[in-house]
Amino acid sequence: MTSHASRPTRPDPGAIVPRSASLALWLWATVRPDDAPAAVRTVVDDDEPHRLVEVPPDGLPAADLEELFSVWAGRVRSAAAIFPGPGDAMGAPAPISPIAIDAEECVLVTVAAGPQAPGAGVVPPGPDAPEVLEHWALVPEVERFGSVLEPGHLVTWTVARIETWEHRTLGVVGTLDDAQRQLRLGLREATEALMELDVSRWREDAAGVIASLREPVDLRSVLPRDVDARRAEVFQSAARLRAIVDLATADDGGAVNLWQADQRSTALREVDRAARRAMSAATLHVPDGA
Repeated sequence: MTSHASRPTRPDPGAIVPRSASLALWLWATVRPDDAPAAVRTVVDDDEPHRLVEVPPDGLPAADLEELFSVWAGRVRSAAAIFPGPGDAMGAPAPISPIAIDAEECVLVTVAAGPQAPGAGVVPPGPDAPEVLEHWALVPEVERFGSVLEPGHLVTWTVARIETWEHRTLGVVGTLDDAQRQLRLGLREATEALMELDVSRWREDAAGVIASLREPVDLRSVLPRDVDARRAEVFQSAARLRAIVDLATADDGGAVNLWQADQRSTALREVDRAARRAMSAATLHVPDGA
């Protein structure tokens, strides 16, 4: 699997939004089938059309992303993006944990099962019957093609049924309050690391990205309109912080020796861990009391 092609380092707000975060937010926000095309355009962006592959085949009601949005519109009850990595699985469900860790991202979603025609002699459920819920995980596999000047991406989502995930994810990700506290600390540490490294001096291609990350990045054009201000602020800060960490860890830069490089890498891994959890918290929608 080709992993982690979701955050290319270019000064484009949409480029620092992982595909899984975008998908989780837009699946939650899409309540009518008519809204599906616009949501898919935002998620896909400059990619080729996204494909879906269910493992094992078990009746996924869609063959591509737009069809999935249409079928699930108004039926999503919970959604979240998580960002696992080596040594930090973030509670990724067992059926997809290895590929989610490799991809460093995953979408978890719970939907109300669609209406099914009852068989002979079967009485359909009454209006007060509890909803039948289905739990799914989606992991993107990203293949790059083209040139540096004209890059392209083929994205295939591996889709699998999973068990209930809400309680576990809430416990791992934490609250928006937790996320905001960690982000404030992480932004200070990561900015200091960039200043020490003087990335723009030894990587000319990074200068524009660094300039774009000195101030909060406006992601309103790629977020659903109904994302509340606090959630959007956490999401934007987490996206900005992950982009900064990407730059600071791309090379040892100004490290004097291996020990210094290792110390800086260790510190930035902790910063990235906080940013990944904050971004998950900003995408997490679960029913009250879940």
